[in-house]
This record gives sequence, structure tokens and C-alpha cells, in this order.
Amino acid sequence: MTTALGDLFVLDFSKFLPGPYCTWMLADLGAEVVRVEHPRELAKQAQVFGTQSLSPAEQRLRRARDIFARNKKSLLIDPGDAASRPMLEALIKRADVLVEDYRPGVMAAMGLGYEAVKALNPKLVYCSVTLCGQTGPYRDKPGHDPIALAISGALSRVGEDPDAPSFPGLPVADLLTGSNAVIGVLAALHARTMTGRGQHVDIAMSDASMALIVTTVSRNPDLSRAPPRGQRRVDTGLWRCADSRYLCTTDMEPRFWSRFCEVVGRPDFIALQLDAARRAEMIAALEAIFLTRPVVDWMAAFEAAGTQAMPVLDIAEALEDPHNQARGMTPVYKTAEGVAVRHVGSPIKLSDTPSVFRYLASLAGEDADAVTAMLSERPATR
Repeated sequence: MTTALGDLFVLDFSKFLPGPYCTWMLADLGAEVVRVEHPRELAKQAQVFGTQSLSPAEQRLRRARDIFARNKKSLLIDPGDAASRPMLEALIKRADVLVEDYRPGVMAAMGLGYEAVKALNPKLVYCSVTLCGQTGPYRDKPGHDPIALAISGALSRVGEDPDAPSFPGLPVADLLTGSNAVIGVLAALHARTMTGRGQHVDIAMSDASMALIVTTVSRNPDLSRAPPRGQRRVDTGLWRCADSRYLCTTDMEPRFWSRFCEVVGRPDFIALQLDAARRAEMIAALEAIFLTRPVVDWMAAFEAAGTQAMPVLDIAEALEDPHNQARGMTPVYKTAEGVAVRHVGSPIKLSDTPSVFRYLASLAGEDADAVTAMLSERPATR
């Protein structure tokens, strides 16, 4: 099967979520991705996640379950070791894309910064994914997802408590940054078709997180008058039902709001949709109404009315949901030992060149022979 990115070779130095997310997207779309895995970084990760004592069989199964490592080959090598230089230079000369997520200056200290690599392969698209980017006062700052949300102002808007922000509970900045890295890489590759040159793609988690405050900024010229955190509209809500399950509704458009009010038996609320003075009163009334019936009953009523409603699925329910399954988002693969492992499918659907599953992640360094063979098959990009 022809894939969208089957002619691309990606060298992946990334370790944390945004970088591997980017290269996972590229790999699922057909790119040949080789992970350069540093023994020291693997040891750090094992310490962070407490996996040092896993048996080889447990390690293999854990790798097979690593969704972000799917469709990638692994090369176990210390990029800062002089003995690694011939292999790395051979790979760089043949690569179309390099993705790395070290703090600014670390790759350069290993002789693998953009300028050094550009001399080896001027056509290379070199993507750096960091917390705060390659420039600015915070360029050397360490941190993960919540720090990026804090810098961007987005964290100040998370949560229902008006007195204190909270963590979102999901890696929002990580995945948004990884998506931006994919866009940046593909844009640079397109530019290369016109200029014949690669370029440095600088992706910062703090920059990506700024997109999360766009609606607040654009709708509130005077930010001092922006609605406080947790103050939601009456036409959008999470409602606890009689069976203690929650229902999510988003009936902001007037026609949907009218149908919603009819279903809950409060047509008098229709004209009060944007009445801020009555919002607390209406929310309290709706909370009491939703507690009178279970989720399944409410869903039947709302679906018959054609409103915007959905039960809040937990992760296990989402993986078994018929819509998610029909969209190919809940695949199950088998390891060489026959163990079934649950994955998440690619969110990018292409009609002519769809994403493909080729192989589960192998143990670190297990693909060294395959990578060496690939060097003899693939000419240098330069």
C-alpha cells in the first residue's frame, strides 16, 4: 500500500511526550523512523517510572504496549560518544527529518546542533521541541506540560473552582506541541520542494499552549473583565444523573437550547439563555432535574430531540464504544508471543494513502542490524 510519507526517513532523538508524539504521527503515515535511544536517558526513564526491576519478558511487553513507539525502529547508541559518530553521520546524511527534544545547547555540545548537522545535510529539516524554545529569557528553563500551561496563561483558566486553578489531568500542552511539530515539519518539507534547502523548526510547548488562550483574548479586549475561571454558560454543562453518571451537553446555538429546555421541562428558560443574573438559579434547577432520571433515559430523550448530548465515557468505555471502534481508533495487535495489546489508532484519516500499522516497538537497540542494512540501501539526501 502506498503511504503518504513512505519516502521520508526520520531520525528521532526525542524522549518525552511531544517529540515521540510527532514522530508517531509521521511513522503511522508511512515515514521510516529510527529512534536514537541514549542508554543514559533510558536509565533515567526507568528510574522515573520505576521499571528497573522488570524482567526481559516484561520489558518486551511494555515496549509493545508503547503506542508512541509503534512503527519505529530502535538504535541504542550514545550520541555523545565519539565511537557513535560514523553511524550517526551516515544516518544524518540520509535523513529527511531530525526531531530532538534536548534542552537548548545539549545537541550542539554533542556536535549534533543544527549548524553542524546542516553542514552534513543541507536538505535536512531539523525540528527542536523544547519547553520554551531556542530563544527568549526562558529558553534554558526545565519543566513539563503544566509549566508550559502556567507560562502561557492557560493553566489559570483550568478547573471549576473560582478560587484556585487545577491541573487538566491530561497532557494538553504535550500533545498540542507534538501536533505543532508535525505541522512545522511538513511545512518545512514543503518549503524544501521550492528552495531545495532544509531549515530549523523551533517548536516550544509554551508557544503551543498560547493557542489555548486565543478565545479568551479575542473575546475580551479588557481582560480584567473576562469571566472568572469556572463560570460556565447555562447552555453547556456536566450534569450528574440519578445513576451517578454524568451527561455532557453543549446546546449553545439557540435552536438547540430551545430543544434542550423543552426536554428538561423548562421552556421558560429559553428566553433566559444569556441572562447572567439568572444563571446560578437556572443551573441549580437543572442540576436537580437531571438527578431525577438515569443517563440512559436522558440520552434517549435528547437524541429524540436532536440536541447535543453525550454520556461522559470513562477510558474503558471509550475503547469499547462502537463509534471509536468503527473509526479504527481502538486496534488490538498481537506480539510475537501472541499477547494481545490495546493501542490507539491514528487520528489522521486519508482516503488514498491511509496510515498503516507495520510493527510494534521492539526492545531498545534491537533493530541495529536493520538500521545498518538500511544505510546501504538508502542514498545520502545530499
